Amino acid sequence: MATMISVETVSKTYASGPAALTDVSLSIEQGEILALLGPNGAGKTTLISIICGLTTMSGGRVTVGGHDVITDYRAARRLIGLVPQEIALEPFERVQNTVRLSRGLFGLPRDDGYIEETLRKLSLWDKRAAQSLELSGGMKRRVLIAKALSHEPEVLFLDEPTAGVDVELRKDMWDIVRDLKARGVTIILTTHYIEEAEAIADRIGVINKGEILLVEETAALMKRMGQKQMVIELQAPVDAIPASLAKYDLSLGDDPCSLVYSYVTQAGRRPGITALLSDISDAGLRLRDVQTRQSSLEDIFVDLVKEPRA
Repeated sequence: MATMISVETVSKTYASGPAALTDVSLSIEQGEILALLGPNGAGKTTLISIICGLTTMSGGRVTVGGHDVITDYRAARRLIGLVPQEIALEPFERVQNTVRLSRGLFGLPRDDGYIEETLRKLSLWDKRAAQSLELSGGMKRRVLIAKALSHEPEVLFLDEPTAGVDVELRKDMWDIVRDLKARGVTIILTTHYIEEAEAIADRIGVINKGEILLVEETAALMKRMGQKQMVIELQAPVDAIPASLAKYDLSLGDDPCSLVYSYVTQAGRRPGITALLSDISDAGLRLRDVQTRQSSLEDIFVDLVKEPRA
């Protein structure tokens, strides 16, 4: 698969503070969905702004579709659609005209059919004649998405697109994302709804303190770093874990009648569950129930950003 976005040792330092980005390198393939996760102030928006040509990098090189974002910025920006965090719309302009204008700014001919299709997908067609000031916050967010799609971009950036919006818009947004991916559009999103990233992204990138900690396929990341827990409910409470079960590194659960067994998802890293259950029985403990749960992407993310850098 061809590389759509190439970020090579990009850095950004503002005069008023520490480095916002430090030697960030990233390659994003055509047609993939990359979720960029990181705490507030990690550098997500700065990186997106540099790729989109809104912020000047202090060092490094970025290309979009093979076009350098500095020396060939017009061609690079033509490929990009951006849905920013902040809502900024002309308050007295009508929805349909706002989206048409965005398409015209990229030098594309008028296409009312495409504009109508986009507005309908975002449930904006009935609001096409409304002024921006008449819209709710969620509807304004929909207009931003329509503007970003107006010139049929090959790359779409979604910077917290569903923050603070209703469930219906979130569903519409992800339906559109899946449709765009099917057409070969490359999508980069940041989101605080980590379960959405886990469900929709092909790869996950984690950024913290201006550095990329990892970029990995979602399924592979979950398999490599995911952890499972088995909660073993007993028929009677226990005050301490029997010495014969020490090799399993069990812990007492919140309920005095329960034990917790944590194990990584990779095979062969911890003693087997069958052996554990047999040894529990041999220790004189009687089982009532067994439940399992697996760590989420959010758990992995929190652990990553908490780890000190070398």
